[in-house]
This record gives sequence, structure tokens and C-alpha cells, in this order.
Amino acid sequence: MRPHRLFASALLLAAAAVAPLGAQQRDPDAFRYDAPLAAGRTVHIHNVNGGISAARAGSGDRVEVRAEKQVRRGDPGSVRIVQRTAANGDLVVCVLWYEAECTDGGIRGGRSRWNNRDEVSVSVTLRVPDGVHLDLHTVNGGVTAEGVAGMVDAATVNGSITARSTGGPVRAETVNGSIRATMGAPGRDDLRYKAVNGSITLELPADANAALELKTVNGSVSTDFPVTVQGRLSRKVLRGTVGSGGRLLQAETVNGSITLRRAG
Repeated sequence: MRPHRLFASALLLAAAAVAPLGAQQRDPDAFRYDAPLAAGRTVHIHNVNGGISAARAGSGDRVEVRAEKQVRRGDPGSVRIVQRTAANGDLVVCVLWYEAECTDGGIRGGRSRWNNRDEVSVSVTLRVPDGVHLDLHTVNGGVTAEGVAGMVDAATVNGSITARSTGGPVRAETVNGSIRATMGAPGRDDLRYKAVNGSITLELPADANAALELKTVNGSVSTDFPVTVQGRLSRKVLRGTVGSGGRLLQAETVNGSITLRRAG
């Protein structure tokens, strides 16, 4: 995930408010994909107007992706859903407006026409086997990942993020929305969470080790873990160590509270 790029573009993308959808046409089978994907690979979903929802597949090694279009007015053909296999073997699915392209790194081009995105929305749902990771990006819509067993990177601008993984770390970033992340295996790399208008709630295993850096402007910070505090105590800022320290766990919001919970 590229946090600096998301927040740099957020002011432009969030400036155009999305009109509420009234009577609309639905195409529940706008896109279907079903194929094997090896453990260790990542599914990248790049959307613009619409939510993303992921869940764990029941068994096997197949990834299933479905997309539904909802059209209020205009040309539904202005939006395409395409799939490609990245050079490293990852699966990339992009929702494209007009002349935009789908690359290994996500959507490229077409941004000047995205002001029409309120006419068509696309909801993406997917099921992934154990060991497959998720990289989920949208602009206007929520992101959920329930009961998956791999790493999760999630980002949106206008929407909340809920992610629960039993087998990998979760990282998340939004502007207008809350973050709720639960992970059974936080991994060894740094964990970062960022919001502007929304709370952040994180649940980690009881034996988690991390260096904490939690900060809010209008809200409070709280934790279930015993923390060795660095610096002065504050309701809005917490820097310290959980367990033996190690990886950085960084959470930051402006309008909202930050809560660190211990599983079990």
C-alpha cells in the first residue's frame, strides 16, 4: 500500500461529493472470475466508486471474484472491469472509468473523467483460499475482509474498513471512516493505520510485541496491554513498548479515538 499517494490524492478525489443513488439499474453479473491462485500470491482489487468485500473460501485453491454494476443514469459501458496477471503471478482486478488502464500497480490514467463516477457504482466481492494475501483499494466505498487467512492491506477515502485475519497482519488507511482491524498473526513488519475523520480499533494477540506510536487530535488513546511508556503520559498520545517491542505499530487519526485491545 502507498499511504502517501492515497492521502495526497484524497483532497482531490473526496472534493466531488457522490450523489445518492435513486432508482437504478443493476447488473449483478458484470464480472466473474474463478481460477486457482497459489499460496503466497496477492489479489489486488482497485475500485473507484463502490465497496469491496472479501471472505475466506471454504476449501481448495481457487479465487472467486464477482462484480455488480449499479447504474443511476448515463452509459454503463463507460465502466469496465478487467483482470490481469501481474509479472510476479499476482492477480490484479481493476474497475476502469473511460480511458483508464489496468497495470500491475493499479489504475493509470482516466482521472479527468472520474467526476462522472456518481452515475455508475461497482461493488466487488471475492473469496480467497488460505495463504493468499489481499490488497484492496477504493475511493468511495467501504472495505471489509472477514475471516481471511493472509495479509490484508486496505485503503479507501470515503468509507470504513473492517478486516479480520487469522493468518496475517492487517494494515489500513482511510480519510472519512473508521478502522477496525483484528489479526491472529501480526507478522514481523511494521503496522500502520491512518484515518482523518474516524476512530481506530485494533485487536492483537495477547503475546504481541511492538513499539507503539498512537496519536489523535480530537479523541483519546487507550490500551488493554501493559505498556512501558516513553515520555509523558497523555490522553491523546501514547508512545511506548508492548512486550519486548520490535516492530512499529503506528496509528494516527484527527477526529476519533484509538483503542488497542488484547484478544482473548
